[in-house]
Amino acid sequence: MHIFTHPNFDFVRWKWHAIAISWVIILAGAFVIYAKGMPKGVEFSGGTIVIVKFDQTPDLDKIRAALPGGGADAVVQSYGAPETKQVLIRIHSAGAESGGSLSATADAVVTELTKAGMGPIAPTCAPGQAGNCIAGRSVVGPTVGRELEQRGILATVFALAGILVYIALRFRLSFAVGAVVATIHDLLITVAFLALFKYELSLNVIAALLTITGYSMNDTIVIYDRVRENMRSMRRDNIASVVNAAVNQMLDRTMITGGLTLLSVIALFFFGGEVLKGFAFTMIVGIITGTYSSVFIAAAIVVIWQGRTPMKTAPAAPVAPAKKPGKRARAS
Repeated sequence: MHIFTHPNFDFVRWKWHAIAISWVIILAGAFVIYAKGMPKGVEFSGGTIVIVKFDQTPDLDKIRAALPGGGADAVVQSYGAPETKQVLIRIHSAGAESGGSLSATADAVVTELTKAGMGPIAPTCAPGQAGNCIAGRSVVGPTVGRELEQRGILATVFALAGILVYIALRFRLSFAVGAVVATIHDLLITVAFLALFKYELSLNVIAALLTITGYSMNDTIVIYDRVRENMRSMRRDNIASVVNAAVNQMLDRTMITGGLTLLSVIALFFFGGEVLKGFAFTMIVGIITGTYSSVFIAAAIVVIWQGRTPMKTAPAAPVAPAKKPGKRARAS
């Protein structure tokens, strides 16, 4: 299947424009994080999540006002499809370290909602049960949250270090630097979009970020492998021409793979439910920026590193000297 017929786009020509656009997005995300902070899920900040299923359509403002402290430290939002009439109540911990204290917070939420005239709330939801009930709850202590955050950072750092070593040994150092820079670029761009669209940093999002790392790296290595093949067949051309040829040769494969994966993730975003929204959004941004970085960032780093010097030609094989005609042997 071919999308393009003999493509011959000059991608290297736009490398500085692409780098400038990336910097604008990264700086915008950094400004938002600096000004408002990066929202963290309960998994990292610690706290309590209670999912309540109501018999009638819930009033989010009334629920928020009924919570302890007027809902100042709580996030109240609809959960799942509107017809399920479920509300997710997330309360971040305020220094409580024990699981008992955090569990008491969940019980306090149920008590306050009952006092506010929202009817009795059953502790669990049975199949087909009518009335208000607790559809789910989870409790995470702040200490566990900090440990999860540290492990997520360490997993990302070790993954990038392993990628750098592997590609440096498998290809060249310039290729390894380009691949790692492109991967870091993808992570920064994705985090910037998460901050701009106010998505929380949760375990699902961390899983998506690590998935993006592998996805983007696979696409980059495929292009690098074609660059290496072209270096043998295009020895008299400069590195920019070699990279451009490789990207154009792999353009169909890049677009088909990225497009089909993107369609799957978009379906997950719209039909996967509220829990997977952050994961799906992260994957959508990551797939787009991963394809973009493989073409414009990773390849551009190789061109910038190598310069525009002609590729070295292979030395010609030495010509064996002609043998002098020897004397004929005398016939005996």
